[in-house]
Amino acid sequence: MKKSIIIVAAILIIVSFTNIKQKPTVQIIKESLEFSVKQYELMALEMKTKSDSLPRSTAKDGKMIVTTSRNWTSGFFPGSLWYLYETTGNNKLKEDALLFTSRIEREKYTKSTHDLGFILYCSFGNGARLTNQSGYNDVMLTGAKSLITRYNPKIGLIKSWNTNAKWQYPVIIDNMMNLEFLMWAFKYSKDSTFYKIAVNHADNSIKNHYRPDYSCFHVVSYDTVTYKVEKKQNHQGLDDNSAWSRGQSWGLYGYTMMYRETKNERYLQHAKKIAGFLLNHPNLPDDKIPYWDFNVQSKDDPRDASAAAVMASALIELSQYVDKKSAKKYREVAEQQIRVLSSPAYLAELGQNNYFLLKHCVGSKAHNSEVDVPLIYGDYYYLEAMLRFQKLKN
Repeated sequence: MKKSIIIVAAILIIVSFTNIKQKPTVQIIKESLEFSVKQYELMALEMKTKSDSLPRSTAKDGKMIVTTSRNWTSGFFPGSLWYLYETTGNNKLKEDALLFTSRIEREKYTKSTHDLGFILYCSFGNGARLTNQSGYNDVMLTGAKSLITRYNPKIGLIKSWNTNAKWQYPVIIDNMMNLEFLMWAFKYSKDSTFYKIAVNHADNSIKNHYRPDYSCFHVVSYDTVTYKVEKKQNHQGLDDNSAWSRGQSWGLYGYTMMYRETKNERYLQHAKKIAGFLLNHPNLPDDKIPYWDFNVQSKDDPRDASAAAVMASALIELSQYVDKKSAKKYREVAEQQIRVLSSPAYLAELGQNNYFLLKHCVGSKAHNSEVDVPLIYGDYYYLEAMLRFQKLKN
């Protein structure tokens, strides 16, 4: 009798797993978005008690890490609220998005960071796209003008971090993500300066950031006298010859976006080659959630859900610009990534994980910083990937 019960239980587990596995992706996304709304409503309540703060991650002691608007991650929480408002039409989410977006308006005058695209475009940009909110476009145009003050025409790139003992003029691959902000500014203002700077930055990043196999360095620094490359390094990667995972995703996303905005074929070809490097890499796990660096030697190394989320969102967009065979491959990988990220292995339980959505992200393993924790930008690109998947036309 006991043996029969065990057999029946095993069959039920198998059947249950099969049903989950066979659940349509559109249904998984619907349920994940419904969960995200509830989780972020709790997050918003929590953040309202923290004046002028915005969520970033979780500390080693389990407490939420919050930041001011100065931090490069500050735009992702309001941006995520705008995405959830977009998919629900829920006015409460809109009110929360307006509140937390207002907390970062002062950054439109900031000239000390290259991250104004992350900060302002993910927040005010989504708000402007979804509403006729007064003043949002003016905030962004002011911010875009602040951003281009970091451009050196003799180097042809926007400076990322400020000069320090290690680098004279450091440019990081992450900066490709801020070019969408400049392309918006060009379309809105009709000022070709924004377009030229974005294109020059993208072209010079292809020239100097990428290796023959289409992996990229994290940091390329330039000599401020000769204007030539002085160093190529991986600040957050395993070593200077490795492929830091989120950096590869930033590049894939950035060049796909640049093709959308310019219709320049070289950006599409470059994005496809980056995708080829990622999807054919022998160290990409079967579930398509990459390790924090593609060159890790141990399967016990942490995965980076944020790198997977950015990659999924980029692949979904890229699939719309390529032939049917490539499109099918890109969508299948992105779909698998969304399904895995939406599983209990990566998606938090309601009220847990300090109200973040995804678990198991990696900020900078090289510095033992934010390892195996939630990261607000992982949530943002996870939501974006799901919304993009919903809009796909088969």
